[in-house]
Amino acid sequence: MMLNRQGRVMTEAAAEPGNAHRVRYRGWAQARVRDRVRWAGTASRLTRYADLASARAARPVTAAGRWGSRLPPMAWDSLLPTLLLLNVVTTRALQELPTAGALTAALALPLVWRRRAPLTVFGAVTAAAFVQWLMDVQLPADIALLVALYTAAANSGRRGTLVAGAVVEAGVLLACLRWATEGAFLTPFVAVTAMAVASAVLGVNVRTTRAYLAALEERAARLEHEQEQQARLAVAEERTRITREMHDIVTHNLSVMVALTDAAVYAQHRSPDKTTAAMLQVSETGRQALTDMRRSLGILRTDEPDAERHPLPGIAQLETLADQMCAAGLPTRLDVHGGHTHVPATAQLTVYRLVQEALTNTLKHTPIGTHAKVRIRCSTEAVTVDVTDSGPCPPPPAATPSGHGIPGMRERSAAYGGTLQAGPLPGGGWGVRTRLLLGSSGAASA
Repeated sequence: MMLNRQGRVMTEAAAEPGNAHRVRYRGWAQARVRDRVRWAGTASRLTRYADLASARAARPVTAAGRWGSRLPPMAWDSLLPTLLLLNVVTTRALQELPTAGALTAALALPLVWRRRAPLTVFGAVTAAAFVQWLMDVQLPADIALLVALYTAAANSGRRGTLVAGAVVEAGVLLACLRWATEGAFLTPFVAVTAMAVASAVLGVNVRTTRAYLAALEERAARLEHEQEQQARLAVAEERTRITREMHDIVTHNLSVMVALTDAAVYAQHRSPDKTTAAMLQVSETGRQALTDMRRSLGILRTDEPDAERHPLPGIAQLETLADQMCAAGLPTRLDVHGGHTHVPATAQLTVYRLVQEALTNTLKHTPIGTHAKVRIRCSTEAVTVDVTDSGPCPPPPAATPSGHGIPGMRERSAAYGGTLQAGPLPGGGWGVRTRLLLGSSGAASA
């Protein structure tokens, strides 16, 4: 369908509410903000949970309560050996005291260093218990073997725990064979075995809890780091978007104003009426540039009243853009094929900016007499943009170190899965062509 500049495009645009583009784009932006807020909330809650769990796990579970947190771990580890030595001193006869005291010290004193070297301490306690069995002496200090087993299970892997449990179980079997009363072997063997298993299971449970808390803290730290990275990427993305918008708005309108001003200066003596019309057009272009800037910045400021009264530029506004380029000295023909009411607002804004940038480059870098043609083809799957001119080659230098011009057009096109093609035409002139996908891939990319 061929559309001219006498109002057919604007008639189609009038069928759509004025703020429809604006509302759809703002809804999409607010959805992204809500996703980032949920991401940040999840990370912060996980961090708080990890901190609270670590604090509870690090708190000593003792009868001393608040005083226990002020004592070092070695002080608590020294408490059991001290009590066992006092028990030997107070309960043993004088002739048994040297042997019982030495064996008790050999069994209990290594527990003071059980946190620093759990397997070494377990080996020392096991050796002392074997010497005790050889000397046929029974002592309450045998409980040190269970404490050493618990420490080994809490601080070593599965293989170390199994080896330590097997050694203790062998000791239990030897002890019951020697010291159990005749006919009552099974009861003490099952009871002592149950205590050994309980000690090992308790140690494994402590080790698992520590590993879980460590993994939880690591995950919270990783999520917090990813949250910071997401925030930095969002800021960089928004800065790039604003830079592209400002570049397109300012470059286009200033180019038109410069062309109109040159025309007014040229015609000021020969045709005052044309000079007045050109200067009025300069004034209108300047006001339009200010409105576009307020509208673009209004996406960030929801309290901007002027931006609310104007929809984002889209395919319907290309007719006005073509008229503006004609007034600036670049005759432009616009052909729009297919309906565009189903095209999302962000895609229509991309089409408008691509056409605007291509026409601005043609206006700046081609001589008087150049003609431009814009062809837009809309379908349910994609929008094709084709801008050509009759200007001479070589092509205009559009690439700048700041990444605007043609690189900026490529970024806009890539956001919808398109590949921009810009270069000289076989028959002369310059052409810009791209195809924006409106399907799932393009929408997700945008």
